[in-house]
Amino acid sequence: MTDPCIPAARRPGERALAALGLAAPPPDPADTSPHSFPGGGRWRTEIPSCEGPEALAVILKEAARLDVPIHRISQGSGVWMLTDAEITEMVEAAAERGIELCLFTGPRGTWDIGGSTRTDSGGAGARARGRDAVAGCVEDALRAAELGVRCLLVADEGVLWTLHRARTQGILPADTTLKVSALIGPVNPTSYAVYERLGADSVNVPSDLTLGHLTEIRRASGAPLDMYIEAPDDLGGYVRMHEVAELIRRGAPLYLKFGLSKAPTLYPYGHHLRDAALATARERVRRGRLALDLLARHGADGDMAPLGSRLPGSLRRFETRS
Repeated sequence: MTDPCIPAARRPGERALAALGLAAPPPDPADTSPHSFPGGGRWRTEIPSCEGPEALAVILKEAARLDVPIHRISQGSGVWMLTDAEITEMVEAAAERGIELCLFTGPRGTWDIGGSTRTDSGGAGARARGRDAVAGCVEDALRAAELGVRCLLVADEGVLWTLHRARTQGILPADTTLKVSALIGPVNPTSYAVYERLGADSVNVPSDLTLGHLTEIRRASGAPLDMYIEAPDDLGGYVRMHEVAELIRRGAPLYLKFGLSKAPTLYPYGHHLRDAALATARERVRRGRLALDLLARHGADGDMAPLGSRLPGSLRRFETRS
């Protein structure tokens, strides 16, 4: 529940607009999300598109320089694009600072030979095409878990359900968390609740959802929500920094994802994209600093979840017995 001791956030430009006779009506308390993270706090931070240990080192250095707290760092190319040594280096560096490391699993339809994903309709999108693609995702998950990764990013409902079942049966560690990609993010409260029941521990929704949509989702599910405060161009390029306080009020528990528009696509990453990967990693942290400064300016920065926290709390699931 919301802490009554935390003052309401100031709206951008509120005092000046009120003086000009343009005051907004007070926020409706019924729109405030009743949910929070276990252990306290209503928002966490995430730096996405960290494509290897070198980019991770840049992010950690810049975060220390700009004093940007980080709860989670995620990668987009996939487990299969990293060597064992690279994964181990990333796991150790993140663990040393109490940061959750999330790696993407396996094949996705947009890289497959199926032509439908290249049509105007987008076909089946990033989902895993066929049993072999699901198997590839499972292989990635098992390999990552063996190397110490405890957060997996998925872009297919069947893969999500399969990995959740593997987790409940001890095939994957019980403390593994499963994150739904923005590539298949739900856009209504019913589908959001279905992802929670399929095993999602956090769900990335498209960044063009309205504030009203977030309120609807929160009336249906308490599963943590991930949202790009600034989205990559291939996800719309939306920049919603001035809404950060209201996004938290409506959408908590919420991961603030500091993406980057007007930047080259990095997936699947290789060393030919090194300069872009390092430059954009550094700028994502700076974007985080800008968003956190806005939160502080609006008096809404006081309810961050403790650093080092990562678990989602008790969530509703479908029965997993065969």
